Amino acid sequence: MNPEERQQARMIGWRLQRIREDRDKSLRVIAGLAGMSTTMLWRIEHGLRGLDSRAEVAALANALGISPSELTRLPASAPGNGEGAAVTAVRRALIAVTREDPAGQVIPVEVLRNRVAALMGTKAEGDYEQVGSDLPGLIRDLHTSMAAGQHVTELLTMVVVLHVQGTQAWLGDMGASMDLGWQAAVLARRAAREHGGSELVGLAAFGAANGLLAAGDFDTAQAELDSVIVPTTTGQAEQLAGMLALSQSLVAAADKRPEDIAAPLDHAAELAARTGEGNAFGLGFGPTNVGMWRMSAALETHDHPRAVSVAEGLRPELLPTAERQAAYWTDYGRGLARIRGRQDDAVRALHKAELILPARVHRRPFAREVIGELLTRVRRDSSAGRELAGIASRAGLLEQPTG
Repeated sequence: MNPEERQQARMIGWRLQRIREDRDKSLRVIAGLAGMSTTMLWRIEHGLRGLDSRAEVAALANALGISPSELTRLPASAPGNGEGAAVTAVRRALIAVTREDPAGQVIPVEVLRNRVAALMGTKAEGDYEQVGSDLPGLIRDLHTSMAAGQHVTELLTMVVVLHVQGTQAWLGDMGASMDLGWQAAVLARRAAREHGGSELVGLAAFGAANGLLAAGDFDTAQAELDSVIVPTTTGQAEQLAGMLALSQSLVAAADKRPEDIAAPLDHAAELAARTGEGNAFGLGFGPTNVGMWRMSAALETHDHPRAVSVAEGLRPELLPTAERQAAYWTDYGRGLARIRGRQDDAVRALHKAELILPARVHRRPFAREVIGELLTRVRRDSSAGRELAGIASRAGLLEQPTG
């Protein structure tokens, strides 16, 4: 494999081409099944156009008869790729819980409360290595303590929060299999239903819907969101209801239902006007986060000017965590990359995201796709080109320079 081929192999389009050719399918056939032009598919396969929307990933995966994760999985060159000891330990902990033999310790509820809060804070600041170290034991101890029969109501609350905002989200960040993340979502749903509180049921549905969205199962994601109603009787409930509305909008965008995108976004904005900037359940709901989801919906529907316009009206420093701030700069960069004459600005936005939280740029498939696309557009000998080459090298998209 020559250097150019090694670079292409790090992008989704190259994998797509290999799978298509292995199945002896023509560009015309797969493009037709996926609802796109043969020119567009050729550009995606050759790295000239990043594959960066859930709808396109799902359409191409369906056309090829594979799961979306086969396209979006991280290549071997991605930093920290591979299941690794931490993901393996979490996998074993989840299996043990499912077998009703978590093999942890019975821990006082106040200690567990502090451990869950600490892990959520560690994850929000992007210290994924520390989360991976702490998470397996916390899963085992939390479920063992709950099985002991004391403080069950509070422990059920911790289980839902931990598995939605901790386990499932962290597994996604680490590039673990979607099935493993879904296992965490199922444990959260069971705990929420046993608890019976509408807010916890809603939080579990939020996690499940996002997992299904990533898997390209838009109908089931919509059904999951439709199955819950969170009465907005408290500020915390308003924030959760707002997040569920934001999920509704993104599912509609991915499912190519443009008529259903605006109403839930507007509803979320109304709730955010009442709550202000908040962070109930670690979700970071508020006016700025509503703007972030407007950006996401615009990117999903390829309305890049709209995404950039929304981004430039936001103050990302108001977002409560490093994760969300890095997500803002990443999505802003994704929008800028598709605006004529703004590619250098796109590189600068991606670099800001990388400075805040490298994994958000290095490990997220859509971020990696836009970096690969920019490599074909930005002059290598320019200041932005050199900065882009550095980002690409650190993301494993280019060979590290030698000598």
